[in-house]
Amino acid sequence: MSDKLIPKNPSSVQVIRNVTPNVVTVSVPFLRFEKIPIGGRATIIKLTSGSIAVFSPVALTDEVKAKIAEFGGNVGYLIAGDLEHHIFLTQWKTEYPAAKLIGPKGLPERRKAITNDPMIGKEEFDFLYDETNAHSAAISDEFAADFEVELVNAHPNKEIVLFYKPEKVLVEADLMFNLPPTEQYSKSPEGLKGGGILKKIFFSLNTTVGPAKGHKRLLWYAISNGAKDRAGFNESVKRIHGWDWNTLIPCHGDTIEGTAKETFAKIFDWHLNGKK
Repeated sequence: MSDKLIPKNPSSVQVIRNVTPNVVTVSVPFLRFEKIPIGGRATIIKLTSGSIAVFSPVALTDEVKAKIAEFGGNVGYLIAGDLEHHIFLTQWKTEYPAAKLIGPKGLPERRKAITNDPMIGKEEFDFLYDETNAHSAAISDEFAADFEVELVNAHPNKEIVLFYKPEKVLVEADLMFNLPPTEQYSKSPEGLKGGGILKKIFFSLNTTVGPAKGHKRLLWYAISNGAKDRAGFNESVKRIHGWDWNTLIPCHGDTIEGTAKETFAKIFDWHLNGKK
């Protein structure tokens, strides 16, 4: 059940901040395997047209609704960042019924197969990413005007990566973590305590600090070969790296500002330049 993974009182632990004038993050505690604190994050983006896109929605609290209202209130797009980041879609779609639901191929079937979780509904999706439209932002004219999109179809979770061109911001779900999740646990620091050896190992494999050899090895040997298509994974990484961005917002771990592209290039060095 998804309620075991999320805070009981999200309003008390959410950290809402403007990363740029038109990009807001909502950072929250989140447990992987019900034990490892990796944090969660929604990204709210106001398009040039005035419409709003929400990537990887988290709990829709009164405070988040107020931020949406501050942006004009016109939620046009609810985006599941991959096959895993969809728990709160029903809550948001209920509040903003005109919003288009977007996700990767296979997600509607996955949601319909879940029969014991009241948080997960059976809503129809308006646009699904697959290998035929993996680089397309043609969901609408206003969406295409502001975004580049890459579906990392070779990732086991089918990652949708957004590049918000007006403010040079990259938004992604599970493509790259940046642990520890300091901001996401800043209102509940006790949540970062404990976890034992499992947490230490997981953090060491998902940090961007220093050489980050564990992170690089995880991506090379496990993640990028999970769908037996490392070449396709590498192509996606190169396309993402080629965009002109300077801020990276992951769903798990801290946002990277200023050194974002350099950090990305370090972590994905073998995918960009070949493993030496």
